[in-house]
Amino acid sequence: MTADPAPTRVVVADDQTVVREGLVLLLGLLPGIEVVAAAGDGAEAVRLVAEHAPDVVLMDLRMPRVDGVEATRLITERHPGTAVVVLTTYSDDVSVLAALKAGARGYLTKDADAEEIARALTAVRAGATSLGRAAQERLVAAAVSGPPARSRPAGLPDGLTAREGEVLTLIAEGHSNSEIARRLTIGESTVKTHINNLFAKAGVRDRAQAVRYAYRHGLA
Repeated sequence: MTADPAPTRVVVADDQTVVREGLVLLLGLLPGIEVVAAAGDGAEAVRLVAEHAPDVVLMDLRMPRVDGVEATRLITERHPGTAVVVLTTYSDDVSVLAALKAGARGYLTKDADAEEIARALTAVRAGATSLGRAAQERLVAAAVSGPPARSRPAGLPDGLTAREGEVLTLIAEGHSNSEIARRLTIGESTVKTHINNLFAKAGVRDRAQAVRYAYRHGLA
């Protein structure tokens, strides 16, 4: 028999006691999830990560002493084996971008259900990125409100082909691989090939980094 995979070990960080305790109870009911500690602020979250070495931190943003963005930055710098998923009330573009720049690999709002939270925890533990719809929409809004198209560089950076540029733009708009395939009338396997190529050229490792790269180079 194949042994069951080890559970995803989670630290919950939220300054509201009712919310924090509710999340601990909720996560405790989910298969494959083990809550190892809970923090009431960012400083405590950083300390508990050092103590327990969890797979994932489920991180609120607005907390006393050390907020979620700074705690995320400290955790990702000091403990690269621990991923951070933001779970917050706030979905404005400033909050989303700040969290992603700090190193968060997931971003959900507090209207997310248990299944969506579990998917995000599993995804980031596996090295992927998980952005809720609200976060994706705010990233697109941030891009739209950025510099006008005429200020964008004429050529594509880092040797990207025109097709790779198109795929990158669609990623930044929040489209899945299947949606990109339909929009460009190509197969999903071709989309995956383009994504692998553009990730290698751009030096990014996941979709969140690709989105930031697209904004930085005016491709979204």
